[in-house]
Amino acid sequence: MTTSSTDQIADILNSAKTIAVVGLSSSPIRPSYGVTAYMQLHGYRIVPVNPSINGALGEKSYPTLLDVPEKIDIVNIFRRPEFVPDIVDQAIQLSVPCIWMQEEVEHQAAADKARKAGIFVVMNQCILKEHRKRHR
Repeated sequence: MTTSSTDQIADILNSAKTIAVVGLSSSPIRPSYGVTAYMQLHGYRIVPVNPSINGALGEKSYPTLLDVPEKIDIVNIFRRPEFVPDIVDQAIQLSVPCIWMQEEVEHQAAADKARKAGIFVVMNQCILKEHRKRHR
């Protein structure tokens, strides 16, 4: 598990309004769908980022982060580690405050690059589980 401070995670979760979910599936049986539905239920604006779907959870999907027309507070990544560097590069271009890599998603070099750009990074942790810990 790689994270900075628990307080920083709480701060991010409390201040964030919009979560772009890279790799969100439109299939309810996929983990990305369940986790994202939970976050949406808890008041977060969800922006699906997946070129293979038109939308999910009632929201229009965008092919890349760079196509999203609104401010993003958290980029939540549900992609295999080899895809993370490109996603991080896009997040840096957009000056996104937080990149969140879900469980089993780790890429140390991309995380270091994001941190050098001033982005808070969470790796290999589930945003749903971290939210639940802090909002019981």
